[in-house]
Amino acid sequence: MDQNQHLDKTAEAQSSENKKTRHCNGLKMFLAALALSFIAKALGAVVMKSSIIHIERRFEISSSLVGFIDGSFEIGNLLVIVFVSYFGSKLHRPKLIGIGCLIMGIGGVLTALPHFFMGYYRYSKEINIDSSENSTSTLSTCLINQIVSLNRTSPEIVGKGCVKESGSYMWIYVFMGNMLRGIGETPIVPLGLSYMDDFAKEGHSSLYLGILNAIAMIGPIIGFTLGSLFSKMYVDIGSVDLSTVRITPNDSRWVGAWWLNFLVSGLFSIISSIPFFFLPQTPNKPQKERKASLSLPVLETNDGKSQTANLTSRGKNITKNVTGFFRSFKSILTNPLYVVFVLLTVLQISSYIGGFTYVFKYVEQEYGQPSSKTNVLLGIVTLPIFASGMFLGGYIIKKFKLSPIGIAKFSFFTAVMSLFFYLLYFFILCENKSVAGLTMTYDGNNPVTSHRDVPFSYCNSDCNCDESQWEPVCGNNGITYISPCLAGCKSSSGNKKSIVFHNCSCLEVTGLQNRNYSAHLGECPRSDACITKFYFFVAIQVLNLFFSALGGTSYFMLMLHLKYVPWTDIFSSPITGGILAPIYFGALIDTTCMKWSTNNCGTRGSCRIYNSTLFSKVYLGLSSVLRVSALVLYIILIYAMKKKFQEKDTNASENGSVMDEANLESLNNNKHFVPSAGADSETHY
Repeated sequence: MDQNQHLDKTAEAQSSENKKTRHCNGLKMFLAALALSFIAKALGAVVMKSSIIHIERRFEISSSLVGFIDGSFEIGNLLVIVFVSYFGSKLHRPKLIGIGCLIMGIGGVLTALPHFFMGYYRYSKEINIDSSENSTSTLSTCLINQIVSLNRTSPEIVGKGCVKESGSYMWIYVFMGNMLRGIGETPIVPLGLSYMDDFAKEGHSSLYLGILNAIAMIGPIIGFTLGSLFSKMYVDIGSVDLSTVRITPNDSRWVGAWWLNFLVSGLFSIISSIPFFFLPQTPNKPQKERKASLSLPVLETNDGKSQTANLTSRGKNITKNVTGFFRSFKSILTNPLYVVFVLLTVLQISSYIGGFTYVFKYVEQEYGQPSSKTNVLLGIVTLPIFASGMFLGGYIIKKFKLSPIGIAKFSFFTAVMSLFFYLLYFFILCENKSVAGLTMTYDGNNPVTSHRDVPFSYCNSDCNCDESQWEPVCGNNGITYISPCLAGCKSSSGNKKSIVFHNCSCLEVTGLQNRNYSAHLGECPRSDACITKFYFFVAIQVLNLFFSALGGTSYFMLMLHLKYVPWTDIFSSPITGGILAPIYFGALIDTTCMKWSTNNCGTRGSCRIYNSTLFSKVYLGLSSVLRVSALVLYIILIYAMKKKFQEKDTNASENGSVMDEANLESLNNNKHFVPSAGADSETHY
């Protein structure tokens, strides 16, 4: 008999161990799938940022419009975040995350789709890229005493081309694809973390979260690497003869194979969605079902009533959740402490998102470095530093056991240090580019006060040049000219990318000693001193990002301490900054443009060249203003937190003295100590 009991206990122990193993394996499988989705999410985010400069040029749109496209991701978040936050936990969370990854992947593929319907990219309206003719014949030179330029396009052809190449609205597909990415990305973090927190062992959630964030860094590394690789490839690679392409990645008209970025990230997101559809709603579902069947036998005998009861209960829960949402929204407006925190979050997030969105354009315009090189530096140099800062920030908070006020002060300190290094960017700016007709007169001898309507010089006034043309050449005098014609060049030699223009009259008047009045295709490169400043920029960028990351952990901890409302209210701050910041950053950057492209319809396209000095002041100045404003709100927040905690301590001490008197009276009357209910709750608190 004892042996049978022993066998039964052994069988029960084995059964319990098997259930725990299934539970553990189920959670591990979920964490593995979630890690894959984190990589896909981070990859998609980096791919979009690194492709913005190419999307702007390919679709011939302004920076403000491409910023609106970038903000569509957060618009997608905003459309479904209420549903996900309030009702997602009631449904099958793994499948919802899988559906989200699938939608995110479809959005990535949709973003790349316009490339296959827009035809070949024409970086100049004087050429047809799939033409087999010698490219030198399409470049206009100075035609003295010629009234009609042979390279001008007739109005009839312009009209037909305008209808044929009306792909100016194809950016809407990119907008919709990015919005789908935002919709699909929404359930990954809140539902994934809540699922992990529900079924992980106590105390293991923070460890799993740290592992997930570390694994997620693979996404940006892959994204920056792909961004660098594909930005070196011509947009129509595989469709045109690349030997006919006369521009290089250093040219302001160069468009890389941006669509390959989105195809790769989209397909990766679709693949990451597959495991979630095979995971159970709970890792220990069989055990829960068994307990439910043992404790509620009525459900097995009366299915109809149980289903009705479940439907009624779900209806009440939905109503309760909707009501809870409006109460949560009201709690924001009536809680000054949280309002201050939300406002400073919006300012900080706006500074980071706006700065990161246009960092590739900034580096290109200020230091003359192509986006492919910036991608590599951001991916290889800054990401490990960023990860180290996040880890060190968490370690400092845990090591010194910082209180909420201490965390707020630490976050303020890191924000101050980050701003300090950010302000150093103003001291490593390069001089404005020397461009004849935009920053100086065409003879190259005098600067101009405005780039608008710069008059022709006697060196090119008889050349019958097309002012709307953008085919920059670099003269031997170090000055960039908008076109060979405006440089007064009479002839050319060579072909493709090695074209050299000779007898350039506008170079002659600058007084070159060697009397070699020639120019070669492309803008003049930045000076060696400017390139040196670029490497200082990278070094300062590392320190700036380190302190930003160091305060990132403290910011999230502070957010948890101030979490008076559900997830939707917390995520509303990044969403608000993500939608608006790229738009107003882009709108202000557009005001610094000196030369806009014009398409075959005669309308304005993308910017060819900016006033680099003014661009830097606008770009850095706007971000600095946002950061300083956030610091002011940090001071207000710390002061308000101190005041609130002091009030709590005062109330607690008053309540404690009243309780001590009551307990003392109870002790005197009863001759033994009997704590009151209030004292017990206070001690527990």
